[in-house]
Amino acid sequence: MSSIRNTATPERLIRQEILALHAYHVPPSSGMIKLDAMENPYPLPQSLREELAQVVASAEINRYPDAAAAQLKKRIRSVANLPSGMDVLLGNGSDEIIQLLALAVAKPDAVLLSIEPSFVMYKMIAAFAGMKYVGVPLTEDFALDLPATLDAIARHQPALVFLAYPNNPTGNLFDAAAIAQIIQAAPGLVVVDEAYYAFASDSFLPRLGQYKNLLVMRTFSKLGMAGLRLGFLAGSKVWLEQLEKLRLPYNVGVLPQLVAETLLAHHDVLLQQAEQIKCDRQWLYERLVGTVDVRAYPSEANFILFRVAHATQVFEGLKQRGVLIKNLNGGHPALTDCLRVTVGTPEQNEQFVAALQDTINQLA
Repeated sequence: MSSIRNTATPERLIRQEILALHAYHVPPSSGMIKLDAMENPYPLPQSLREELAQVVASAEINRYPDAAAAQLKKRIRSVANLPSGMDVLLGNGSDEIIQLLALAVAKPDAVLLSIEPSFVMYKMIAAFAGMKYVGVPLTEDFALDLPATLDAIARHQPALVFLAYPNNPTGNLFDAAAIAQIIQAAPGLVVVDEAYYAFASDSFLPRLGQYKNLLVMRTFSKLGMAGLRLGFLAGSKVWLEQLEKLRLPYNVGVLPQLVAETLLAHHDVLLQQAEQIKCDRQWLYERLVGTVDVRAYPSEANFILFRVAHATQVFEGLKQRGVLIKNLNGGHPALTDCLRVTVGTPEQNEQFVAALQDTINQLA
């Protein structure tokens, strides 16, 4: 019996654009002051934790979750104050929703367009889905370059446009009138990604009924539920009923559904924490602005982007002092010498500022 030589290798079977990617890296953070991932630093009140313990203890984890997540969706529609006629689709974080959208429109030669620098998963997921990706550079001060964006839309006719509002990693809200022009000019879907809605002064959610091609995406991760991995897409049922076909069965488990529904019943507690984070953000921004050799950018998110000479050395110096932030230097030309710090508790923010000043002084 002749043996068959197996020639299967990753290089031979996996698409070239996937081979060229790097997996999303999450650095170890044990023992560090963790200010790298835009998490809410505040624990839940003890009474709410006790309520959650009872909810989890009685959960039927031997059963599959409600595939439609009907109760959770009802709660989300209520706290988000969705416009009439709009509904929600749930995802395992917003990453799954981005992927679902890309898969839905990934016809041959379909284009996904976004701005740069922005959330890295837009570009990565375009590659996952086999779509062409077009990134339009922001201006030098990280504003939307409206003429360039409209020109790119006219030339590439994107099936899907993502606009983060506020933008990650720059933290700024783009001009709403400019976004409206982009929505009107786009031949395909425009998704306004409002991951940081709780810290921002504006939203496109109330405008959903004004544009047939607009969808708004949100996650509860930044509000204090990062461990649950829960995001939602809001928009017309005309779109959502088609997108639901691509959602994997039971993508939101029993525990995330029950815990999220309980937490959203106390949405006011989470929003109070968000208000505290906004105050903490202002304090931190003022300290960064007052630090020699640091340029901090205004933010409407729960993080602050700043530029400093020798950014990678500063990043490493902070790690040596027990503080972990995000090093963006080298990730995009516009982010040369940029670092991003999540807003922590007052104590964490003070420790970060002291460690930053100490690091800069040592490098001087």
